[in-house]
Amino acid sequence: MLSLLDLTFQTILLGMEAHSVIGLRLKRIAEGGPAAMIEANQMVAEKVVAVAEAATTFMTGGSVRTVIGHFRSHVRANERRLLG
Repeated sequence: MLSLLDLTFQTILLGMEAHSVIGLRLKRIAEGGPAAMIEANQMVAEKVVAVAEAATTFMTGGSVRTVIGHFRSHVRANERRLLG
């Protein structure tokens, strides 16, 4: 069972991690060039996939914890990619 405190903590972590990725993406986009266009396109595509993934999870009986876990996993992958 997901406690309200755990849900709050996981959501705060997601927000902090996403904030970091937003900064890294803005930096890449601000630098311009082909890498900026690729990043902008990838960012939009990822949002569409994330919404579809979350909707599918909920429609098949998945939990909020599962959705937040998937989001955090994707955000961490983006952070590693942008830092690497």
